[in-house]
Amino acid sequence: MHVRGLDRRFDPTRDRRAAPCAGQVATEPGVATALDGSTMAYEIGTLYVPENRAKPGSRLIGVGFARVRAARATDAPPIVLLAGGPGVTMLDIVLDHDEAARRRVKAWQAYAQVADLIVIEQRGYTLRGDLMEIDSPALPLDRPSTTAQDIEVTRDLARRAQAAYPQADLSGYSITQIADDVDDLRQALGYDKVSLVAASFGSQWAFAVLKRHPGRVARAVISSAEPLDYGYDMPSQVFAAFQRIAVEADADPGLEPYLPPGGLIAAMRAVRDRFAGGPVTVTVEDEGGQARRIVLGLEDYQLALITYSADAAAFPRFVVSAYHGHYEAWARDAIGWRASEKRSLINPLINIGLDMTAERKSLLWSDPALPMLGNWNFAAYLATKGEWATPDAGDAFRRPVQDPTPVLFVQGDWDTSTPIENTLAMLPYFPNSRTIVLHRAQHNDPFALLRGRPEVAAKVYDFLRDGRTTDLPAEVQLDPVTFARPDFPAPGRAVSTQGTRPDTSPRLNRR
Repeated sequence: MHVRGLDRRFDPTRDRRAAPCAGQVATEPGVATALDGSTMAYEIGTLYVPENRAKPGSRLIGVGFARVRAARATDAPPIVLLAGGPGVTMLDIVLDHDEAARRRVKAWQAYAQVADLIVIEQRGYTLRGDLMEIDSPALPLDRPSTTAQDIEVTRDLARRAQAAYPQADLSGYSITQIADDVDDLRQALGYDKVSLVAASFGSQWAFAVLKRHPGRVARAVISSAEPLDYGYDMPSQVFAAFQRIAVEADADPGLEPYLPPGGLIAAMRAVRDRFAGGPVTVTVEDEGGQARRIVLGLEDYQLALITYSADAAAFPRFVVSAYHGHYEAWARDAIGWRASEKRSLINPLINIGLDMTAERKSLLWSDPALPMLGNWNFAAYLATKGEWATPDAGDAFRRPVQDPTPVLFVQGDWDTSTPIENTLAMLPYFPNSRTIVLHRAQHNDPFALLRGRPEVAAKVYDFLRDGRTTDLPAEVQLDPVTFARPDFPAPGRAVSTQGTRPDTSPRLNRR
């Protein structure tokens, strides 16, 4: 609901010579078009905030935001949408005009049927302020990639970060500062309380807002939860999600001829053991018809398992293709993964500053699934802590506390990026919470539920509107997955190739 009183908005048209002050906003109107041709009026704006609130006289920076007014008068608190990442922009939804943007405009319109919708960007990665990126080097193809190599790349980025942005105080790009940005925007726009809708890193951001600004969040919908002390996933919990996918993959008639006794998990372990014996060299043709050679090793395989598991439909095809010595599609992807790329600076700045408690760190390094999945998820950031500018957030901030805020958790049980155990661990701390488990949903699926399951979406919108939880389901079954089949003939009932050296001559199979 709106709070009557001082309007703190900054209007640059009123006095173009005036410099903005902390907590002011500058806005301009716009209209976006949805996929169905309907239009959505919005404001796009810049919130001015101190780069580092802990330092008097810190320079002001801009943080972008957009606001879509409610379709009709409502007493519901405004909905603040928090994106993942860190290092993701959402203002392109209203600034771009491609099909994907117009599809997402429709989702924003649905929220505006409930209340005002506010989308805030992340400081340091915003289209209305600094977009801080740095180039990472291309990695060699003539040797396996390793986490040791990744540590050195991350260390090199830390050394170059300040020189790349000499005007910036990089110590200000922390989880606590972006949480305070949300509350500053709430105040600047004149709202007493807000509701939060957040996924992935956005959920971690939401947990930070709840902790930093108690009483200012009316309710929250948190999907793909990433608690403050859970920025790095437990390998065993990721592996448990693999096992849940494998249950259905093993029963798939199209995959059955490719699977060894023991199914997908046995194939996965056999390939892991094979690569533990040494790397393989794979030759493929690029799009121009030129031969490219790449050496793939054990840690390449561990990285590929994590990467491909994000798409449950294609994940078993990768595993069984590797089991049968067909590495070509993986090799082409791996060549792309080793290319130079731009990385957002706020990802390491925020994540490394947040860090984790010593107890969780001990569990992480002793996790029984480390031999299968390796330590790609956390090694580089833990090894370079202290080399980045952001201060340690502290255990008192990281540890969960009792919070009476009503929260609706929405979590997929096939999520290999933020495992379901993350959500389950938070339930005792949120006594007024409810949980919807989506069977077969992965990391990016839960919010698609709001569009694909209108009967459930309506109940989620009711929760955002007035806190109602009547008839909310505890579990939703998504449609069965159609698993992709390998693009080579099925060999019949497979026999184990554990310990053998498969033929690595090019077969030029494409996905």
